[in-house]
Amino acid sequence: MAIIHQATLTPSKMELLERWLPGRSWFPDTGSAPEKAGHFRFDDPEGEVGLETILVRSGGAVFQVPLSYRGAPLPGADDHLVGTMEHSVLGSRWVYDACTDPAYVRALAGAILAGTPQAQHVLQVDGGQRVLPESVTVHGTGSAGISVPEVGDVTASDTAEGTVIRSGALEIMVHRRLDPAVPPAARSLAGTWEGQDTPVALAAVTEG
Repeated sequence: MAIIHQATLTPSKMELLERWLPGRSWFPDTGSAPEKAGHFRFDDPEGEVGLETILVRSGGAVFQVPLSYRGAPLPGADDHLVGTMEHSVLGSRWVYDACTDPAYVRALAGAILAGTPQAQHVLQVDGGQRVLPESVTVHGTGSAGISVPEVGDVTASDTAEGTVIRSGALEIMVHRRLDPAVPPAARSLAGTWEGQDTPVALAAVTEG
């Protein structure tokens, strides 16, 4: 599960994205601020890295933005830093484009190949916990027991279709602009959200 604290974020996640998204080759310059369409999370088995994917609307389209939240800088990832923010409970957080973060790549590969479910959002409030409804629901095509390749050094490159992640023999295409007309592939992750009841392809393993 993903534990959500009642906290203040400075700047907010969307404020960070408003600054970062216009410089991406796959994000159009519409002249208007992006709007949040929903989000989902994966669990980090180590419990150290927050893994959240935010869907944003801009120019009539929906875009996928995977983020990782860390309590210290990720070595060698300065070029992929989205920004830093202060979390009133957790302290300083370094926010990265998660396509270059090994923790996210492991989680994404597990979801696609082994069917590992998304993390359930649980709000920590008044000494107790409350399960929150999911704004985005995702499903991988894999099943439990399927072997997932080891993830080591990660590289990511943007293309016209999205971002290609490579780690060893593993290659994953993460779609950035989400196209409801593109059916999910054989080894893929698909999602639905409010107003989008037909599963949309989010990512697919292309090698490995």
